[in-house]
Amino acid sequence: MTRKALLAGAALFLANPLAAQETTTPDYPVTRSEELVETMFGEKVADPYRWLENDVRSDAEVADWVARENAVTQAYLGALPGTKWFKQHIAGLLDYERFGLPVKAGTRYFYTRNSGLQNQSELYVQDGLDGQRRVLIDPNSWAKDGATALAGWEPSDKGNYLLYSIQDGGTDWRILRVIDVATGKQTDDEVRWAKFTGLEWVGEEGFLYSRFPEPEEGKDFQALNYNQAVYFHRLGTPQSEDQLVYATPDRPKVGHFASVSKDGQWAIITSSTGTDARYEVHLIDLSRRAQDGWKSRPLVTGFDNAWNFVAALDGKLYFVTNKDAPKYRLVTVDPMAKDIAWTTLIPESEMPIEAASIVGDRLIVSYLKDASTEAMVFGLDGKPTSAIAFNGIGTASGFGGRPGDPETFYNFESFNRPDTIYRLDLATGETSTFAKPELTFDPDDFVVEQVFYPSRDGTRVPMFIVRKKELADSGKPAPTLLYGYGGFDVSLTPSFSATRMAWLEAGGVFALANIRGGGEYGKEWHDAGRLANKQNVFDDFIAAGEYLKANGYTTPKGLAVQGGSNGGLLIGAVINQRPDLFDAANAAVGVMDMLRFTHWTAGRYWVDDYGDPAKEADFRILRTYSPYHNIRPGVAYPPVLVTTADTDDRVVPGHSFKYTAALQAADPGGKPHLIRIETRAGHGSGKPTDKVIDEYGDVLGFLAHWTGLEVPQE
Repeated sequence: MTRKALLAGAALFLANPLAAQETTTPDYPVTRSEELVETMFGEKVADPYRWLENDVRSDAEVADWVARENAVTQAYLGALPGTKWFKQHIAGLLDYERFGLPVKAGTRYFYTRNSGLQNQSELYVQDGLDGQRRVLIDPNSWAKDGATALAGWEPSDKGNYLLYSIQDGGTDWRILRVIDVATGKQTDDEVRWAKFTGLEWVGEEGFLYSRFPEPEEGKDFQALNYNQAVYFHRLGTPQSEDQLVYATPDRPKVGHFASVSKDGQWAIITSSTGTDARYEVHLIDLSRRAQDGWKSRPLVTGFDNAWNFVAALDGKLYFVTNKDAPKYRLVTVDPMAKDIAWTTLIPESEMPIEAASIVGDRLIVSYLKDASTEAMVFGLDGKPTSAIAFNGIGTASGFGGRPGDPETFYNFESFNRPDTIYRLDLATGETSTFAKPELTFDPDDFVVEQVFYPSRDGTRVPMFIVRKKELADSGKPAPTLLYGYGGFDVSLTPSFSATRMAWLEAGGVFALANIRGGGEYGKEWHDAGRLANKQNVFDDFIAAGEYLKANGYTTPKGLAVQGGSNGGLLIGAVINQRPDLFDAANAAVGVMDMLRFTHWTAGRYWVDDYGDPAKEADFRILRTYSPYHNIRPGVAYPPVLVTTADTDDRVVPGHSFKYTAALQAADPGGKPHLIRIETRAGHGSGKPTDKVIDEYGDVLGFLAHWTGLEVPQE
């Protein structure tokens, strides 16, 4: 069914969507509770649902609990009047041709394309800008359920080969393979146990990648990740012959990521101890491999600052760093000099530098101005030459290429505008459209505004608010969906989402709060929302909700909140702290047990933002807001839909399982507290389109029902 047909048939409205099930409480499955109490730094801490941490794939009791919870949830969600409409409407909004950014190698251009509702985007190649495109990789043929995805990919320098990674069922583990571009045939090369890796070619002979040791059998989705190392794989050889390039066995917690300069001379090994932008950098001179092998030498030691490699040109290496510049500066260094000396080329400004690249004979630098993109073109002398104009408030990304290239590509999107891809001619400065989506809605029918509101301590926090123009002109309130994240230096910028657009077209308001803990204003904004300052994140989000209600954006009982991963933690924490403020919630793949998150997979990395629960000072802070540990019996919590997936090996689903069990036990006769557990899916990436439609149709149907959003009915 086309989207126009859906809109034409959506003539009936439910007069009062709250009336049908407002007082209905689901009959939750019985969840076994254990008398498990540990003493941590003199405090007794109960953990009655620890058994739910066990892997659902190998523990029959956990698998049974998951099946019973899913049955209750699906029965409840299936009866809601809005879920069917949202699923159909999201499908209609997704049914348009969309492209990924082109990458040029030799004379060939590589990019992804989705015809609309394909579960996975295909990878195309074409010779020249006017060449005939052909499908190089179709991941839709890899699995019947569409849950095996094409993750990263990178063409070799001359475009003869394409290295790509496979993600199965949502896991963070990757399988690396290679295709001969001319023939389209896959080579015999295969690498396993790659994770958190770059894909970096060394000429046409092979590639660098990062991997962990193979985990014990049955532990691959929960075991902690230690001893990451960089390897070189030569084409035509088995993985067993891969050469160890860089490792730190004496420091097993340190992870390593390889980059290769476009001129092929340097391999840059960036090392980190966690999620913080604090790196060490080592260099390998690839031009001396015949004499020195993979010998490396230090460029930056001590995990003190960010050092983001940009490019190599004319004997200099370019980096973006926050050393002595919380909002970042662009610096150069002569790697061959006896005494390393850094030179500032583009100094710090009021706007944080988000990214930089050298393309042709120009530097392109992207900035964040109040969480929206601005971009400037500089000469190689660091002097600005022009600004790149964008179509209003939004996010631009891309600007890739290499020194000497005549062009670069970038995309631009906003809450009301899907990705449009542009080609920038560096010689003339002219911009042309490479790929533009054909839409069935008019972006100008929606208003994107930005407001600034005071947090609890007076800090001025930005928030985007999106709604239909006619709703904004009327000044009437409407049910509102507020989203937040607030952590890990991640900046939330305007982006298009078919699911959010479905909420807007149903008559709702969408708000995105740029709370502290993110990177919207540089290092200081991040620092103000982590470790001992984490409560600022929750205060900022609570203040956003209060602002929306006090200023008439949302209705008195119409505020829904949503967040995923660290944002799921955010939702769990603020619901505990202000259950009276929020009227419905979706906590997705959240970190809910702040006292045990270091026990699984990548959790140990997060101590940079959260602190270490094994240290008393950090424990005291974490204990105050851990969602699982701060649920209180007798509190009237708002309706909550928890979402997770069985193959999430980033934030293991046990976090969500335990939190949901505790919430159901604390408020058994209150509003519904449900969990939706997806199968053959992970933390989010690689999820097939049909699963996205199904999940978000359920989520929005739930939130609409409990906020009074009147959803059209067929």
